[in-house]
Amino acid sequence: MTQLLLDLQPTQAPSLDNFIVGENQELLARLRTLAVSGCFDALYLWGPEGCGKSHLLTAVATLAMRRRPALLLANAPAAADFTAPPGGLLIVDDVDTLDDAAQIALFRIFNTARMLGLGLLLAGTSPPLQLQLREDLRTRIGQALIYEIRTLNDEQKATALLRHAWERGLRVENGLVRYLLSHGRRDLPSLMAVLDHLDRTTLERQRHATLPLLKEAMQLQLVADNEPGAPEHRQDKLDDK
Repeated sequence: MTQLLLDLQPTQAPSLDNFIVGENQELLARLRTLAVSGCFDALYLWGPEGCGKSHLLTAVATLAMRRRPALLLANAPAAADFTAPPGGLLIVDDVDTLDDAAQIALFRIFNTARMLGLGLLLAGTSPPLQLQLREDLRTRIGQALIYEIRTLNDEQKATALLRHAWERGLRVENGLVRYLLSHGRRDLPSLMAVLDHLDRTTLERQRHATLPLLKEAMQLQLVADNEPGAPEHRQDKLDDK
């Protein structure tokens, strides 16, 4: 018998405390300092999709707003969105997607940041030298403090996944986590989303977490990710195991 459920699982807001640190201890310490009123450094973070950039930017914005004005810009903001709160913190995600007008606006803010006592936190998918931006803006970003977000190794991912399952009240064996790491996507958000699907399925069907249910959850996540051709290809791989 299938049981219909309301999704009442709490969702944790991004914070520096619930970010899986791994080898990013120095970066986390620097971000905590940047959130403090009176710190006017410029930082640039980069790393591949799923490494936690947006989590970190949201977490810093939330922390900073308790102490100083803070503005978080994401999703390809327009030039008019760029403002410089004096003494505050301007945070810009996905700088490599900015159009020409937004790039000019950000360059101008770089030039006035020190005078305004403005801190800057920027993020992209590539190191500064590889950013497809105006040369003057790319040079400015290259002069900031630069941190590559270090991705987790499999052991650290396993620890994070087991903790995520425990927080949801999902009992999952170590073998299932190892299977997920071997056959799932590599980024942690996608892996956690699979566990969310698995948790919901076990509750609806009132069953324990098993390998067949995990495979179902992995298929559901592939569909949710909208990867053309991936579900059929991955299903063959899963059914062979």
